Amino acid sequence: MPTALVTGITGQDGAYLAQLLLAKGYRVVGLMRRSASSDVIGERLRWLGILDAVELTDGNLTDLSSLIRIVQDTKPDEVFNLAAQSFVAASWQQPLLTGNVTALGAGNLLEAVRIARPEARFYQASSSEMFGKIQEPMQSERTPFYPRSPYAVAKLYAHWMTVNYRESFGLHASSGILFNHESPLRGIEFVTRKVTDGVARIKLGLAKQLQLGNMHATRDWGHARDYVQAMWLMLQQDVPDDYVIATGRTTSITDLCRIAFGHAGLNYEDHVVSTAALHRPAEVEVLLGDSSKARQKLGWAPLVSLEELVAEMVEADLARHRARMRA
Repeated sequence: MPTALVTGITGQDGAYLAQLLLAKGYRVVGLMRRSASSDVIGERLRWLGILDAVELTDGNLTDLSSLIRIVQDTKPDEVFNLAAQSFVAASWQQPLLTGNVTALGAGNLLEAVRIARPEARFYQASSSEMFGKIQEPMQSERTPFYPRSPYAVAKLYAHWMTVNYRESFGLHASSGILFNHESPLRGIEFVTRKVTDGVARIKLGLAKQLQLGNMHATRDWGHARDYVQAMWLMLQQDVPDDYVIATGRTTSITDLCRIAFGHAGLNYEDHVVSTAALHRPAEVEVLLGDSSKARQKLGWAPLVSLEELVAEMVEADLARHRARMRA
C-alpha cells in the first residue's frame, strides 16, 4: 500500500485528491494546521464521506521541524503540497503571511523531503495566476510569468524552488500549473462559489441582489475532480516535469453569471450589481491555458464541462440552504 502525504487536505483540492488516492488503495496522511475551528475543518472530507478513512496529523508549513518529523514518521512515497494562503484578494491585506505560507512553506516542505525522504515523489500546486499580465494569448509551460498579486508572486517562488530542487538535488519534483478549478467544495470567498451561492439564496427568497467586482475578467474554469487526476498522473511519470492543466476555454464573469442564474430559471441582469469596492488593486483580465503537453504526455483531458460544473455547484448550494431552512 503506497503512502501519500497531502498538505491542504482539508481544502477543495485536498479533499478530492484524498478521495482519488483512497480509491486507488493508498494510505492517505493529511497535514492539518492546528486551529480553533478544528471541529469544522474536516467538513469537505466529511462531505465526500472519507473523513474517517484518512489520517490527520498536526503540522504547519511554516515549521520545518514539524515537517521533518511528519515525513520521517509517515515515510511517504508521494508528497502533494496543496496548502497555501490561496485567496488572491486576501494576499494584498496579508502579503507577508502569504509569502511565509505559500512561498516559504513550499521551500520548507521541499527541504523536509530532501532531508528525510529524498526518494519520495513531490507535487507542487502552482497556479495560472503566475501568468498574471499575460504575455501570450494562450498560456503554456513556455509562457513568461508576470505575477499581479502577492499570492501569485508567492506561488512563483514555490514553483521555481520546486524546479531548483529537481535540478539541484535530483528530487522527483513536478509542478502542476493549474488554471481555475472549482466544485461544490470551493470556499464561499471565491467568485464561482459566491455566484452559485448567490443564485441559491435569490432563488429561495433569502436575498435579492448579488454584488460582484470586475464582470469582464475571464478565466479558464474546470472541475477540481478532473484536475486532481492530473496531479496524480504527474507523479506516475518516470521523469518529473511541469505541466499546464486547463480546459482551453475562457469565460467571463458575466457569462458565468448568465449560466448559473439561467440554471435556476433566473435572469442575472435582474440581480447582479458590479461594485468598485470588490475590484482587485491589479487585475488579471484574461487567463486561457494550453494543456497540450499534459494531454499528450499524461493522457489527461477534462471530463466535466463548465455548464455541468456550474449546475452541480448551484444544486449543491440550493441543497445546503434548503437544509438550513428546514433546521
